[in-house]
Amino acid sequence: MKTRITELLGIEHPIIQGGMHFVGLAELAAAVSNAGGLGIITGLTQGTPEKLANEIARCKEMTDKPFGVNITFLPTLTPPDYPALFQTIIDGGITVVETAGNNPAQWLPMLKDAGIKVIHKCTAVRHALKAQSIGCDAASVDGFECGGHPGEDDVPNFILLPRAADELEIPFVASGGMADGRSLVGALAMGAEGINMGTRFIATQEAPVHEKVKQAIVAASELDTRLVMRPLRNTERVLANPAVERLLEKEKALGADLKFEDIIDEVAGVYPRIMQEGDMDAGAWSCGMVAGLIDDIPTVQELIDNIMAEADGIINERLRGFCA
Repeated sequence: MKTRITELLGIEHPIIQGGMHFVGLAELAAAVSNAGGLGIITGLTQGTPEKLANEIARCKEMTDKPFGVNITFLPTLTPPDYPALFQTIIDGGITVVETAGNNPAQWLPMLKDAGIKVIHKCTAVRHALKAQSIGCDAASVDGFECGGHPGEDDVPNFILLPRAADELEIPFVASGGMADGRSLVGALAMGAEGINMGTRFIATQEAPVHEKVKQAIVAASELDTRLVMRPLRNTERVLANPAVERLLEKEKALGADLKFEDIIDEVAGVYPRIMQEGDMDAGAWSCGMVAGLIDDIPTVQELIDNIMAEADGIINERLRGFCA
């Protein structure tokens, strides 16, 4: 399937694996790229330029296909060494960078000079227009259904994607709620050029996370996520668990007086304990409502092959049948 995104990124299928903390490691990125999509290494999971360089090298040992690196800009007391991380990406010969969080304008000149394509993740049309205006090559338009940070506007993809299509000139992919061939065809119908999947890729055999994490996603329904940190305007969609319920109780009790320090035990530094050790009640971890559509743990190759086969069937059989 050829779209503006497959042409831009030099990939076979219009499927991108989004950056995910302690999930987007070389094993998963290589598997996605080998299956014809675009795998993504999560830069801030590595943390230092040296570790990121090692992870890029590991991924190159596992695939000769294009893969990217995600860099997220978040407010923090001790910000990462962004200049060195981006230089590491350039030195590693990476051709695609996915940015998220704050405006990436400061870093675009060095990336563009290196011939790197930049996809910026956006939760609102106005943010996507800004990304377009500063020179990003594509946008990943993230609906309210998504795991992680959906922004504060609460606009689901059935509205957000057509609005993006109305306004944008650069290509964009649909993110949030994407799981199968139906997702892909629906996204294409609403103007997107492909899909970005996060939660669905966690529940694959190659995802380098504890088996309990994968089983939790398979067991979850579309009703089993919660929105946390809304009072701090840093909303995150996470899978429900006892730690999340404690966090929500704190938010309710403290109201307008809530500070990040009040919930630090439930949100700070919990990803290694969850993703690597399988301590499922350690804290809040990102998961999309799309968990309700996930009931198996295939290989990445099986997943992508099934998505493309299902999409082909929908386009050439079901939809064509309506035109007879």
